[in-house]
Amino acid sequence: MTPVQTQPRPADSATAFLADSGESSDGPDGSGPQVRDDMTVELALSVMAGAGAGHLFLCDEDDLCTGLITRARLIAVREGPAYTDQVRLRDVLALVR
Repeated sequence: MTPVQTQPRPADSATAFLADSGESSDGPDGSGPQVRDDMTVELALSVMAGAGAGHLFLCDEDDLCTGLITRARLIAVREGPAYTDQVRLRDVLALVR
């Protein structure tokens, strides 16, 4: 196996990638887990924990990347008064727009 050198992105470059960016499902630079936007918040937090990731790229039914969501944002939603176990990631994105 050939070692690959990676370079972290600046912190604010991740937040710049939001809905309607026109990017492919690989995310802006092909890094980070991609999930469907119909996933629940709890499952997304579990995926993040398993992947050791601080964010997820969200994909629509056509597998096009529609946004990015951070662990901090999901935790804030989960701790909010309107949270139920039925809240989907697309619902969280709608709150951000």
